[in-house]
Amino acid sequence: MTRSVRRTRRMLQVTGAGVAALLALSACSSSSDSGTSPKSSSSTAATSSGSSPKLSGTVTVFAAASLKESFTQLGKEFEKEHPGTHVTFNFGGSDALAASITSGAPADVFASASPKTMAVVTGRNDAVGTPATFVRNQLEIATLPGNPDKVFSLKDLTKSGLKVVLCARTVPCGAAAQKALDASGLKLTPVSYEQDVKGALTKVELKEADAAVVYKTDVKSAGDKVEGVEFPESAKAINDYPIVQLKNAPNAEAANAFIALVRSDEGGTVLDQAGFLKP
Repeated sequence: MTRSVRRTRRMLQVTGAGVAALLALSACSSSSDSGTSPKSSSSTAATSSGSSPKLSGTVTVFAAASLKESFTQLGKEFEKEHPGTHVTFNFGGSDALAASITSGAPADVFASASPKTMAVVTGRNDAVGTPATFVRNQLEIATLPGNPDKVFSLKDLTKSGLKVVLCARTVPCGAAAQKALDASGLKLTPVSYEQDVKGALTKVELKEADAAVVYKTDVKSAGDKVEGVEFPESAKAINDYPIVQLKNAPNAEAANAFIALVRSDEGGTVLDQAGFLKP
Protein backbone atom coordinates (compact mmCIF):
# COMPACT_ATOMS: atom_id res chain seq x y z
CA MET A 1 0.00 0.00 0.00
CA THR A 2 1.41 3.36 -0.96
CA ARG A 3 2.03 6.22 1.46
CA SER A 4 -0.64 8.43 -0.20
CA VAL A 5 -3.34 5.76 0.22
CA ARG A 6 -2.56 5.44 3.93
CA ARG A 7 -2.82 9.22 4.33
CA THR A 8 -6.20 9.24 2.57
CA ARG A 9 -7.63 6.52 4.79
CA ARG A 10 -6.45 8.29 7.92
CA MET A 11 -8.19 11.51 6.85
CA LEU A 12 -11.47 9.67 6.17
CA GLN A 13 -11.38 8.07 9.62
CA VAL A 14 -10.87 11.43 11.34
CA THR A 15 -13.62 13.02 9.29
CA GLY A 16 -16.04 10.19 10.07
CA ALA A 17 -15.37 10.49 13.77
CA GLY A 18 -16.02 14.22 13.64
CA VAL A 19 -19.33 13.74 11.84
CA ALA A 20 -20.39 11.12 14.36
CA ALA A 21 -19.56 13.45 17.22
CA LEU A 22 -21.55 16.26 15.63
CA LEU A 23 -24.53 13.96 15.09
CA ALA A 24 -24.39 12.87 18.72
CA LEU A 25 -24.30 16.47 19.94
CA SER A 26 -27.18 17.34 17.66
CA ALA A 27 -29.24 14.45 18.99
CA CYS A 28 -28.59 15.51 22.59
CA SER A 29 -29.57 19.09 21.80
CA SER A 30 -32.74 17.96 20.05
CA SER A 31 -33.62 15.62 22.89
CA SER A 32 -33.05 18.40 25.43
CA ASP A 33 -35.24 20.88 23.48
CA SER A 34 -38.07 18.43 23.03
CA GLY A 35 -37.94 17.57 26.71
CA THR A 36 -38.11 21.15 27.99
CA SER A 37 -40.33 22.81 25.40
CA PRO A 38 -43.62 21.08 26.32
CA LYS A 39 -42.79 21.49 29.99
CA SER A 40 -42.11 25.19 29.50
CA SER A 41 -45.30 25.58 27.48
CA SER A 42 -47.28 23.73 30.12
CA SER A 43 -45.78 25.90 32.84
CA THR A 44 -46.68 29.08 30.92
CA ALA A 45 -50.23 27.87 30.40
CA ALA A 46 -50.55 27.06 34.08
CA THR A 47 -49.22 30.48 35.03
CA SER A 48 -51.62 32.17 32.61
CA SER A 49 -54.50 30.11 33.91
CA GLY A 50 -53.53 30.90 37.50
CA SER A 51 -53.44 34.65 36.83
CA SER A 52 -56.96 34.68 35.42
CA PRO A 53 -59.11 32.53 37.71
CA LYS A 54 -62.66 31.82 36.66
CA LEU A 55 -65.01 34.37 38.18
CA SER A 56 -68.23 33.43 39.90
CA GLY A 57 -70.75 34.73 42.38
CA THR A 58 -72.54 38.04 42.78
CA VAL A 59 -70.99 41.45 42.15
CA THR A 60 -72.78 44.28 43.97
CA VAL A 61 -72.35 47.71 42.39
CA PHE A 62 -73.46 50.96 44.02
CA ALA A 63 -73.72 53.55 41.24
CA ALA A 64 -75.04 57.05 40.61
CA ALA A 65 -78.59 57.09 39.25
CA SER A 66 -77.45 58.64 35.96
CA LEU A 67 -75.47 55.47 35.21
CA LYS A 68 -78.52 53.23 35.32
CA GLU A 69 -79.00 52.54 31.61
CA SER A 70 -75.33 52.19 30.65
CA PHE A 71 -74.31 50.14 33.71
CA THR A 72 -77.30 47.83 33.33
CA GLN A 73 -76.12 47.10 29.80
CA LEU A 74 -72.54 46.57 30.95
CA GLY A 75 -73.79 44.27 33.71
CA LYS A 76 -75.41 42.02 31.12
CA GLU A 77 -72.21 42.04 29.07
CA PHE A 78 -70.20 41.11 32.16
CA GLU A 79 -72.45 38.16 32.95
CA LYS A 80 -72.17 37.00 29.34
CA GLU A 81 -68.36 37.20 29.41
CA HIS A 82 -68.16 35.50 32.82
CA PRO A 83 -70.73 32.69 33.06
CA GLY A 84 -71.52 31.97 36.69
CA THR A 85 -71.49 35.62 37.76
CA HIS A 86 -74.42 37.88 38.55
CA VAL A 87 -74.28 41.68 38.76
CA THR A 88 -76.70 43.48 41.06
CA PHE A 89 -77.03 47.25 41.20
CA ASN A 90 -78.07 49.84 43.73
CA PHE A 91 -78.70 53.07 41.82
CA GLY A 92 -79.38 56.32 43.64
CA GLY A 93 -78.05 59.67 44.73
CA SER A 94 -74.29 59.45 45.18
CA ASP A 95 -74.46 61.06 48.62
CA ALA A 96 -76.95 58.49 49.89
CA LEU A 97 -74.92 55.63 48.42
CA ALA A 98 -71.72 56.91 50.03
CA ALA A 99 -73.49 57.15 53.39
CA SER A 100 -74.71 53.56 53.04
CA ILE A 101 -71.20 52.32 52.24
CA THR A 102 -69.60 54.10 55.20
CA SER A 103 -72.37 52.66 57.41
CA GLY A 104 -71.34 49.15 56.43
CA ALA A 105 -73.61 48.24 53.53
CA PRO A 106 -72.04 45.27 51.69
CA ALA A 107 -70.91 46.23 48.20
CA ASP A 108 -68.04 45.52 45.82
CA VAL A 109 -67.88 48.63 43.63
CA PHE A 110 -68.80 52.29 44.02
CA ALA A 111 -69.26 54.58 41.00
CA SER A 112 -70.01 58.15 42.03
CA ALA A 113 -71.19 61.18 40.05
CA SER A 114 -68.64 63.45 41.70
CA PRO A 115 -65.23 63.34 43.38
CA LYS A 116 -66.76 65.05 46.44
CA THR A 117 -69.12 62.18 47.20
CA MET A 118 -66.37 59.65 46.42
CA ALA A 119 -64.20 61.44 48.99
CA VAL A 120 -66.74 60.52 51.68
CA VAL A 121 -65.88 56.86 51.06
CA THR A 122 -62.14 57.20 50.54
CA GLY A 123 -61.90 59.51 53.56
CA ARG A 124 -63.14 56.65 55.73
CA ASN A 125 -60.63 54.24 54.14
CA ASP A 126 -63.49 52.19 52.70
CA ALA A 127 -61.91 51.96 49.23
CA VAL A 128 -58.99 50.07 47.73
CA GLY A 129 -56.48 52.18 45.83
CA THR A 130 -57.15 55.47 44.10
CA PRO A 131 -60.54 56.04 42.40
CA ALA A 132 -60.29 56.37 38.61
CA THR A 133 -62.35 58.90 36.65
CA PHE A 134 -63.99 56.98 33.82
CA VAL A 135 -66.47 59.53 32.36
CA ARG A 136 -67.73 63.09 32.75
CA ASN A 137 -71.28 64.45 32.50
CA GLN A 138 -72.82 67.81 31.63
CA LEU A 139 -76.12 69.38 32.65
CA GLU A 140 -79.08 70.03 30.37
CA ILE A 141 -82.60 71.32 30.89
CA ALA A 142 -85.39 68.79 30.42
CA THR A 143 -88.71 70.34 29.36
CA LEU A 144 -92.08 68.95 28.38
CA PRO A 145 -92.20 67.56 24.82
CA GLY A 146 -92.39 70.41 22.32
CA ASN A 147 -91.10 72.85 24.94
CA PRO A 148 -94.51 74.58 25.35
CA ASP A 149 -93.17 77.01 27.99
CA LYS A 150 -90.48 78.33 25.62
CA VAL A 151 -87.52 77.54 27.86
CA PHE A 152 -84.40 78.35 25.86
CA SER A 153 -81.94 79.34 28.58
CA LEU A 154 -81.14 78.90 32.24
CA LYS A 155 -82.60 82.34 32.90
CA ASP A 156 -85.95 81.22 31.44
CA LEU A 157 -86.29 78.82 34.37
CA THR A 158 -86.90 81.84 36.61
CA LYS A 159 -90.13 82.75 34.78
CA SER A 160 -93.04 83.35 37.12
CA GLY A 161 -95.39 80.38 37.40
CA LEU A 162 -92.97 77.89 35.85
CA LYS A 163 -92.73 74.68 37.87
CA VAL A 164 -89.06 73.72 37.97
CA VAL A 165 -87.48 70.75 39.73
CA LEU A 166 -83.86 70.45 40.85
CA CYS A 167 -81.82 67.70 42.46
CA ALA A 168 -81.07 68.19 46.14
CA ARG A 169 -77.94 70.30 46.64
CA THR A 170 -76.18 67.42 48.39
CA VAL A 171 -76.55 65.32 45.22
CA PRO A 172 -73.92 65.88 42.48
CA CYS A 173 -76.50 66.99 39.87
CA GLY A 174 -77.97 69.45 42.38
CA ALA A 175 -74.56 70.82 43.35
CA ALA A 176 -73.68 71.25 39.67
CA ALA A 177 -76.98 73.03 38.96
CA GLN A 178 -76.38 75.41 41.85
CA LYS A 179 -72.86 76.07 40.58
CA ALA A 180 -74.25 76.97 37.14
CA LEU A 181 -76.90 79.24 38.69
CA ASP A 182 -74.30 80.99 40.85
CA ALA A 183 -72.05 81.50 37.82
CA SER A 184 -74.99 83.20 36.07
CA GLY A 185 -76.00 85.27 39.08
CA LEU A 186 -79.47 83.68 38.98
CA LYS A 187 -81.72 82.71 41.87
CA LEU A 188 -84.20 79.91 41.41
CA THR A 189 -86.74 78.48 43.83
CA PRO A 190 -87.82 75.03 42.61
CA VAL A 191 -91.13 73.43 43.44
CA SER A 192 -89.18 70.47 44.81
CA TYR A 193 -85.70 69.10 45.40
CA GLU A 194 -85.33 65.45 44.38
CA GLN A 195 -82.97 62.93 45.94
CA ASP A 196 -81.45 61.84 42.64
CA VAL A 197 -81.42 62.89 39.00
CA LYS A 198 -83.92 60.23 37.91
CA GLY A 199 -86.40 61.58 40.44
CA ALA A 200 -86.09 65.06 38.94
CA LEU A 201 -86.47 63.72 35.41
CA THR A 202 -89.52 61.65 36.33
CA LYS A 203 -91.36 64.76 37.53
CA VAL A 204 -91.17 66.17 33.99
CA GLU A 205 -91.97 62.84 32.34
CA LEU A 206 -95.14 62.63 34.44
CA LYS A 207 -95.93 66.30 33.69
CA GLU A 208 -95.78 67.13 37.39
CA ALA A 209 -93.18 69.78 36.56
CA ASP A 210 -92.55 71.98 33.54
CA ALA A 211 -88.76 71.62 33.56
CA ALA A 212 -85.85 70.10 35.45
CA VAL A 213 -82.09 70.52 35.43
CA VAL A 214 -80.64 67.06 34.85
CA TYR A 215 -77.79 65.51 32.88
CA LYS A 216 -77.52 65.21 29.10
CA THR A 217 -77.45 61.44 29.53
CA ASP A 218 -80.81 61.49 31.31
CA VAL A 219 -82.43 63.61 28.60
CA LYS A 220 -81.10 61.17 26.02
CA SER A 221 -82.33 58.10 27.89
CA ALA A 222 -85.82 59.61 28.23
CA GLY A 223 -86.28 59.71 24.46
CA ASP A 224 -89.38 61.59 23.32
CA LYS A 225 -90.78 61.85 26.86
CA VAL A 226 -88.90 65.14 27.32
CA GLU A 227 -87.12 67.74 25.22
CA GLY A 228 -83.57 68.82 25.98
CA VAL A 229 -82.34 72.41 26.10
CA GLU A 230 -78.62 73.07 26.29
CA PHE A 231 -77.28 76.11 28.13
CA PRO A 232 -73.72 77.50 28.05
CA GLU A 233 -73.38 77.81 31.83
CA SER A 234 -73.36 74.02 32.07
CA ALA A 235 -69.78 74.03 30.77
CA LYS A 236 -68.74 75.53 34.12
CA ALA A 237 -70.30 72.70 36.10
CA ILE A 238 -69.20 69.43 34.48
CA ASN A 239 -68.98 66.47 36.85
CA ASP A 240 -66.23 63.84 36.87
CA TYR A 241 -67.35 60.29 37.63
CA PRO A 242 -64.87 58.18 39.67
CA ILE A 243 -65.09 54.42 40.26
CA VAL A 244 -63.35 52.25 42.86
CA GLN A 245 -63.30 48.81 44.43
CA LEU A 246 -64.51 48.85 48.02
CA LYS A 247 -62.27 47.69 50.86
CA ASN A 248 -64.55 44.98 52.24
CA ALA A 249 -65.77 43.80 48.83
CA PRO A 250 -67.32 40.32 49.22
CA ASN A 251 -66.22 39.47 45.67
CA ALA A 252 -62.99 41.44 45.12
CA GLU A 253 -61.82 39.57 41.99
CA ALA A 254 -65.12 40.10 40.19
CA ALA A 255 -65.18 43.72 41.38
CA ASN A 256 -61.82 44.34 39.70
CA ALA A 257 -63.03 42.66 36.53
CA PHE A 258 -66.20 44.78 36.41
CA ILE A 259 -64.19 47.98 36.87
CA ALA A 260 -61.86 46.83 34.09
CA LEU A 261 -64.88 46.36 31.80
CA VAL A 262 -66.20 49.84 32.61
CA ARG A 263 -62.80 51.37 31.77
CA SER A 264 -62.21 49.24 28.66
CA ASP A 265 -62.85 50.26 25.05
CA GLU A 266 -66.03 48.21 25.15
CA GLY A 267 -67.23 50.04 28.25
CA GLY A 268 -66.23 53.37 26.76
CA THR A 269 -68.34 52.70 23.69
CA VAL A 270 -71.45 51.97 25.79
CA LEU A 271 -70.92 55.08 27.91
CA ASP A 272 -70.23 57.24 24.87
CA GLN A 273 -73.46 56.08 23.23
CA ALA A 274 -75.31 57.03 26.42
CA GLY A 275 -74.06 60.59 26.06
CA PHE A 276 -71.26 60.68 28.62
CA LEU A 277 -68.12 62.70 27.94
CA LYS A 278 -64.67 61.16 27.92
CA PRO A 279 -62.58 61.79 31.06
